Amino acid sequence: MRSLLDAGAGPVPPLLDPDRWTPRHRVALLAGASVAAAAGLVEALRHTPQTSAVDGLSAFLAAGFAMALVGFALTLRGLTVSGFLVGALFTTAGILSWAYTDTPVVVWVLLLAEGLLFLVWTFPWLRNLAGLPRLGAAWLGLAYWLLGTLGAALVWHPAVAVQRLIYAGLFTLAAMAIVVATRRSGADLSIGITAAFLCALGLLFLVGSGNALSAVHVVPHNKWGEHMEYRFWGGPGLLYHPNSIALLTVLVAVRIGADDTFARWQRYAALAVPAVILPLANSRTGVGYLGAAALIHAVLVWRRRPPRWLATALVPIGLVVVVTLASGGWAFLTSKRYGEQADVTSGRTATWAQVWREFRADDVVQKALGDAKYARGYVIRTDTAVDPKDRPKLTTDNAFVGALRRGGILGVLAFLVGLVLMCWHAIRGTGPGRRRAGPGRRGPPAWFTIAALGSVVTVPTADWLLGNTGGTMWVYLLAGEAFLLFGTASAASGPAERTLATAQA
Repeated sequence: MRSLLDAGAGPVPPLLDPDRWTPRHRVALLAGASVAAAAGLVEALRHTPQTSAVDGLSAFLAAGFAMALVGFALTLRGLTVSGFLVGALFTTAGILSWAYTDTPVVVWVLLLAEGLLFLVWTFPWLRNLAGLPRLGAAWLGLAYWLLGTLGAALVWHPAVAVQRLIYAGLFTLAAMAIVVATRRSGADLSIGITAAFLCALGLLFLVGSGNALSAVHVVPHNKWGEHMEYRFWGGPGLLYHPNSIALLTVLVAVRIGADDTFARWQRYAALAVPAVILPLANSRTGVGYLGAAALIHAVLVWRRRPPRWLATALVPIGLVVVVTLASGGWAFLTSKRYGEQADVTSGRTATWAQVWREFRADDVVQKALGDAKYARGYVIRTDTAVDPKDRPKLTTDNAFVGALRRGGILGVLAFLVGLVLMCWHAIRGTGPGRRRAGPGRRGPPAWFTIAALGSVVTVPTADWLLGNTGGTMWVYLLAGEAFLLFGTASAASGPAERTLATAQA
């Protein structure tokens, strides 16, 4: 309980030593094998004698992979309880949002607990607000909530204004909690956040072990799951959008793979995570983000030219090629997921067009401060279903369009300010420290440079940079930027010349 309520608690030793084999490893291996065997047995008993062996083996392999992901998280050095809790809360909120779309009270209970915890961490609240404007990620994830709240109040949509104010308060507390925990502990919360991502992926594969390696997967029973049975979502009662699953895998690969304070086997294992999961999630946005990360990594390696730099630069690029081919190659890149009428963007262009039409029809206040019809700024298109009850609440799937929808013209300007500021920190670094990229500056770690600059390619097809209930990319980048500005210099991750894979062969 003390660790839970103390945002400033420092890193805890890994439960599993990454450098040597111990009795704990034997216990963990036995426990993981037992859980995987139980999952395989349960799945085998659900099928006929003709198919039970194959289905049981598939479930055993998927559950074994799930337990390996959790075990991998337990080997990470630098993990903080506060970082793990932040990552776990945001990931769980995202999963529950997809698994319980028709019962939002489930998500709100978690958000209430999250808000109470962050209230404890961030007291005194006004004093701890001071650091947020210096963070580009804070501008990206908070400005549109505040602008949208003001806009809804001015056009007298009180219910929307109150809901947005609650969201704004919750996410502001989350951002403050990350800054406070970073300042007090001097530690990098992104390691704990990454460990939480690994555990979330492990949980999804464990619950979904019965269908993870099947041709047909469990999907939500709504428009979101229609025709999406070929993509992995998780299992019954625990579903997460495949694009969000793909995002977690890339964030894990970049955070661990680009930091040479981790053991070499850990960096290679981090690259194996997207290699296995991305073809199952079948996410073009995820593969695009991984490709951007690989190219930025190659540029960093080329600038420094360490020994065997060419092989080091090509390993992640080769991984992207392999994942693309395993996902379906050209057919994967050009598929029309929701039929011919949806085009290659999976209906995104139609959603953007409707946002633009509604923007043009809005009054001056809503043009400036955001559309005030719905608290979360979602879009409802009449062409998605005949019955209005069946029409999904669509996200904009474009961070720039999302900023316009939620925060109006001022929201777009705030988004651009945040993006430029975050990218500036990712390139130039900031703050005094032992490693200097210029007078009075500390150079950014390679993983943050790769993750932040690579995130720009996700702007046209995802709302990831805007944060929200399951804003995993947002809290991940916010934690990295907060550590760069407010963390202990001596605890910083490896410099940018260190590589994503550190391949030496």
